Amino acid sequence: MRRIHVIGIGAGDPDQLTLQAVKALRGTDVFFLLDKGEVKADLTGLRRDMLDAHLPEGSYRVVEARDPERDRRAEGAAYSAAVGDWRSARADVYGRLIAGELGEDQVGAFLVWGDPSLYDSTLAILEEVLARGEVAFAYDVVPGISSVSALASRHRTGLNRVGRPIRITTGRRLAEGFPQGVDDVVVMLDAHQTFRQYADQDIDIYWGAYIGTPDEILVSGPLAEAAPRIAALRAEARERKGWIMDTYLLRRNPGNR
Repeated sequence: MRRIHVIGIGAGDPDQLTLQAVKALRGTDVFFLLDKGEVKADLTGLRRDMLDAHLPEGSYRVVEARDPERDRRAEGAAYSAAVGDWRSARADVYGRLIAGELGEDQVGAFLVWGDPSLYDSTLAILEEVLARGEVAFAYDVVPGISSVSALASRHRTGLNRVGRPIRITTGRRLAEGFPQGVDDVVVMLDAHQTFRQYADQDIDIYWGAYIGTPDEILVSGPLAEAAPRIAALRAEARERKGWIMDTYLLRRNPGNR
């Protein structure tokens, strides 16, 4: 039977590959890469660099396919439907790749930024492919260093404080209000810099973009002071590269709930 590795490759630094990930890489015949276009070509390049660093030349094959576009204009109730449509379109691509490019006794792999279990759709998409019954395969998951862990490490801070919880959420959810009963909030997928709406509160921010890559940018400090600097750095970086991946931790003074 065909087998698939879903390999977490860390937040961008090739040294973040675990020994388990390297072992999985070396046991793979075909790597599937989704091309996100010229603007994000360096993401594909980083993946290829990792393969070149750990695998003998000619010992594997890379197959690329175009990543379906997602409707990023959808808001409100339409958002979930847009994400569902995008995942189904990706499932079409995954199914074709596995059925058409992977032999019955071969091993394929998808290389996932960060950790496959945290705000990544690969596992859900593979389950959708299996549910369709058009191609059979077994798969396993190799955990990776998430952007959340990498962010905390680069800022030399913990994610939680003693005896208190943390919340990991999205910019879309943060816009609805600061989570109740939680003072430490990690925010991902925030294209609108939602942290700015809390700049009048006693909150510290630990922000990072392109974490683990040569383009890494880090800012920390009181949110009121850091927010304008982050906005300027983010705008410049996005203009220069055409895209940005950033994550941040908001740490609120418990006396200002």
